[in-house]
Amino acid sequence: MIELEGVPELIDPVMVAAFEGWNDAGDAASGAVAHLDREWKGEVFAALDAEDYYDFQVNRPTVWLDNGVRKITWPTTRLSVVRIGGAKPRDLVLVRGIEPSMRWRSFCNEILGFAHELGVEMVVILGALLGDTPHTRPVPVSGVTSDADLARTMDLEETKYEGPTGIVGILQEACTHAGVPAVSLWAAVPHYVSQPPNPKATLALLNRLEDLIDIRIPLGELPEDARAWQLGVDQLAAEDSEVAEYVQTLEEARDTADLPEASGDAIAREFERYLRRRDPAGSPETATDTGSYFRDLSGGPRPQAKPKPEGTAEPEGTAEPQDGQQQTGTGAPEGPVAPDDTAGDEPDGTPKGKPDGTPEGTSEGTSDGTSDGAGDTSED
Repeated sequence: MIELEGVPELIDPVMVAAFEGWNDAGDAASGAVAHLDREWKGEVFAALDAEDYYDFQVNRPTVWLDNGVRKITWPTTRLSVVRIGGAKPRDLVLVRGIEPSMRWRSFCNEILGFAHELGVEMVVILGALLGDTPHTRPVPVSGVTSDADLARTMDLEETKYEGPTGIVGILQEACTHAGVPAVSLWAAVPHYVSQPPNPKATLALLNRLEDLIDIRIPLGELPEDARAWQLGVDQLAAEDSEVAEYVQTLEEARDTADLPEASGDAIAREFERYLRRRDPAGSPETATDTGSYFRDLSGGPRPQAKPKPEGTAEPEGTAEPQDGQQQTGTGAPEGPVAPDDTAGDEPDGTPKGKPDGTPEGTSEGTSDGTSDGAGDTSED
């Protein structure tokens, strides 16, 4: 039995989790949980034993100096709690760490043990994947669940994915089998500009989380960071006409695919979401609609290095496996991919996906899973 000391009784708690590595393209998911922890000043109350779950030759510890004293930060997963004030206060249990190297079933059982002891009502797992989506359009974010009833009541997709999976998929299935409602939110990161961080994708995940659990998240400087990221990619676009042409193709395909969604009901829903996100006093600090922050440009970026063929987006998240082998899977996506907007192969040879957005293959991710982003530090 897990004993928790110093943790008060929580109010309608929801667990929000993200893991660096295979499921964290552009560090968008782990960045979202880090933002929540930073803005609400989360208090760490537990850390999983790194010896049980991590291969230190894959995720190496780091050594640092604290007033001349050498200390070690071990790669692990930490849990913190934050309280959201307001008329309807509630608590979030934040889980942030690195995808474990081993003993995934025990890892998930330990996370579920904390969820049970804290009375968690729902688990929301954030992920990010590489997709054929233009950087000049809003970041596609999809919500999926293994629970058919939950899919109907919360307007989510019921996953039908079959194929290789990451810790996001394993934890979601573990929650479902334990009777804990679980949802995964997936942001699609443009594969041609996959270097982390991607604040635009992080912002999109936070906006979707707001809608899902009906909270208002302080955004701080994130909207400005997202705008700066957008402008930086736009400036690089002018340097590579081939990539710019490819991005324009993605834009045209995306706009054509989105056209049927531009119905009166869809527009009304978006306007209602915009109003909910605005501060009653009109403070721009709490307004989270992303549409006004970015320009629609047809230019694309120049990658820092010539991109390798990546395939279409892998549904479970897209960080590259440590052995460098490309993953494959079939069926509907477990973590949804970005709608396939390509009208043909991209300049670097990335295969075209199916018109309905279901991936034909997989896509490599961006995070190497090192311990640099492990978050809070602990002494050896």
